[in-house]
Order: sequence, then structure tokens, then C-alpha cells
Amino acid sequence: MQWENLTSDDFAEAVKSTGGVCVVGAGVLERHATHLPLGTDMIISHAACVRAAERESAVVYPAVWFGQIFEARCFPGTVTLEPKLLFHLYEAVFDEIARNGFRKIIVHNGHGGNWHLLKYLAQSTLWARKPYTLYIQSTWLNPEEDKAWKALRETEYHGHACECETSCMLDVAPHLVYMDRVPPEPALNLKRDAHLPDNFSGSSWYAAHPEHYAGDARTATAEKGAKLMELMVASLTRFITNVKNDTVLPALEQEFYDRCDRVGGQE
Repeated sequence: MQWENLTSDDFAEAVKSTGGVCVVGAGVLERHATHLPLGTDMIISHAACVRAAERESAVVYPAVWFGQIFEARCFPGTVTLEPKLLFHLYEAVFDEIARNGFRKIIVHNGHGGNWHLLKYLAQSTLWARKPYTLYIQSTWLNPEEDKAWKALRETEYHGHACECETSCMLDVAPHLVYMDRVPPEPALNLKRDAHLPDNFSGSSWYAAHPEHYAGDARTATAEKGAKLMELMVASLTRFITNVKNDTVLPALEQEFYDRCDRVGGQE
């Protein structure tokens, strides 16, 4: 069930029928080489959430376009938000989802640049008692699914607007893919920061891929995309089921909050 498609009256029933589980697909607006739309990550992630929620009942929050993408500010169409605002915006969205009755919020991330932010958001839920538990699906595929995913690939190097991502878009939104604009050569890591092999910095991605393209999309197909999406959706469906059945993390969080309240003799 998609949040925005429900009537207000039906919404309350949806919260009950799904066991209070809401799924959020986290994306971004950024350049995807010359052949994919700015919203690629958002589109793929949201589609995966919708398909998974059809198999394991959950309410899917509207497609989220805001995320960490400062490294693409030099390209037209990218939308970035001030770092502190971005953090508080996500927190406010989660809080508002909870205000509407959901007690378990699942985030399916479609953008690599969001990982540090989302994991920090999850850690930050321990700062103050929340009426919900936040679950971040940190691994898309189990070992067998990962093996199947790799077997579908014809190219070696992947990362951004590549064979896999382009194939998924050909399955999800083919009208937004311009295969005639795919670069004629693959985009490999330029390693412009190789003199600092142990370093991570804000410009690490830009040093590797200044044109925001990593991989080779020339072998992408819709058939391949359908199989890749099926692996992703199956994994997310399983994750939703496991979250629905989870009673441990909510109990542990309450135990933790109660212990925090007793520090210094507080009650």
C-alpha cells in the first residue's frame, strides 16, 4: 500500500492491517552519467519497496528524494540540503510516520552516499526515547542472491549508472532511459587520490569518478533488470517479514531507555 494513494479513513485501517510497519525508500537527485535520470536511485528504491509491500503487507512512504549528495553539487539538477537540515529532516519524517501510528520504520536505501547518514540516524535514535524502532536494511542480498546477482552481470566494474543500475531502470521505468546516450567507454576508478590509500574524504568519490559514472552500461537490458529487481525485492520482502516478527529490538530499546532514566537517581 502506498501512503499517498490511501484515503484518510483507509489509512488508519492500513496501519492496523500491516502491524504498524512502514517502509521508506531512500534516494537522491543526482547525475547518473548521460543516459539515466536524476531520480534513478529514488525510482528504483521506491519501486522495490512497492513490490515488496505487495508480498508482505506494509505501507510504503512516498518516494524520498533528499539524501547525502554533496559530491554531485557541480552537476545541473542535483539537489542538496544543508547537512544539519538533512539530518533533522529525516528525523522529522520518521517522527511524523510514528505520529501516524507506525511503530516499526524500515529504510531501504537506494543511494550509496546515504549509508553513513542513515546508519548515524539509526545510532542517534538512542539519544532520546522514541515511540518507534528504526530498521535500516544494511545488506541487500544474502550469499546465494549475491551469487545470482553477479552471475547476471556481463561487466566487471560497477558502481553508478552501470550495467546493473541501468538494467533495473529499464525494467522499472524504461521510458526514462536513453540507451543511445550511454558513454562509448566504461568509466573506471581514476584513483586521483591514490597517494592517500588509507584516507576517506568528502572528495573521495569525485576523485574516482568526476563524471558521476562508474561502470559500463552498454550491456544493460530490461530482461536482466527484471531478474535483478526480483532478487532485490525478494530480499526486501524477507527483511520486512523479519522486522514484523521482531520483538527483541523494541524490548531492548525500552530496557536501554529505562536504564538511562535511572542514571544519577532519575526515575
